[in-house]
Amino acid sequence: MGCVRYRMPMSEQAISIKNLSKKYAGGKQALNDVSFDVAQGSIFGLLGPNGAGKSTLINILAGMVMKSSGSASIWGFDIDANPRNAKASIGIVPQEIMFDPFFTPKEALELQAGLYGVPKSKRRTMELLKAVRLEDKADAYARTLSGGMKRRLLVAKAMVHAPPVIVLDEPTAGVDIELRQQLWDYVLELNKQGVTVVLTTHYLEEAEQLCDRIAIINHGQLIANKPTRELVGMAREKAVVLTLDRDVTVAPTHDAFEKSELVNERTIEITYNKDRMNAGEVLTTIQGLGLGILDVTTKEADLEDVFLRLTSSA
Repeated sequence: MGCVRYRMPMSEQAISIKNLSKKYAGGKQALNDVSFDVAQGSIFGLLGPNGAGKSTLINILAGMVMKSSGSASIWGFDIDANPRNAKASIGIVPQEIMFDPFFTPKEALELQAGLYGVPKSKRRTMELLKAVRLEDKADAYARTLSGGMKRRLLVAKAMVHAPPVIVLDEPTAGVDIELRQQLWDYVLELNKQGVTVVLTTHYLEEAEQLCDRIAIINHGQLIANKPTRELVGMAREKAVVLTLDRDVTVAPTHDAFEKSELVNERTIEITYNKDRMNAGEVLTTIQGLGLGILDVTTKEADLEDVFLRLTSSA
């Protein structure tokens, strides 16, 4: 896809959220004093369990939900003071697949571009369809597209006005592995061109691989906001899988082991706290019990471990 140049925002932040709260009429507090910034040019992960408040936050940015208090700006434009410019600076790929079944992808993009006031001479309909690998479906009715195709068409619709910020709300839900990879290739290409990407996903491995920084929301509150590597580093538990030189019937125990389990007669998995001992000390402890070690495999903690720990304790 052709290179699109983005005017620099008035601040270094693509999105800036300060003390944002939302309380619905029924009394539900969907967001409670949430503050964070999304650096321009970054891929930012917004994670949290179902009902945590992620969709409410995205809908506030999209102008579809009114906040109760606090402020939010997109590309330097306050969503209240400059709603038109704020909306023009963001493209939202919604979680739900919504289409008029009687429009073709080409017609859907042309209509969307018209809604954003993009002049016909500046529309990139076929370029966008090619970028999401739908150029051969340009004139097919949307109802004939597969779920993966519809999701890619949603991404193209969000990009018709060339926004500098794009929000992807669960974009790969229900999409097979190959299509997920195609979608991420396109998103990474957009990011290389300067588009700031905000991603919500239930696939934590995606967030870990793609995102520069991750914020986690739970029960409407921000419970973490750190660079991805630092967040993963919060997982203090590690595990080693040991193949022994003889059969054992009981997993060996030690005060510094968090967990010790038999995988089979000759294999044990030991989980330990990195703050209390290292892998070498685990091996020495096992050998000290008179057991010979034939093979060692380490298992690194990942984002899922941190996510589960933070959201279960919050």
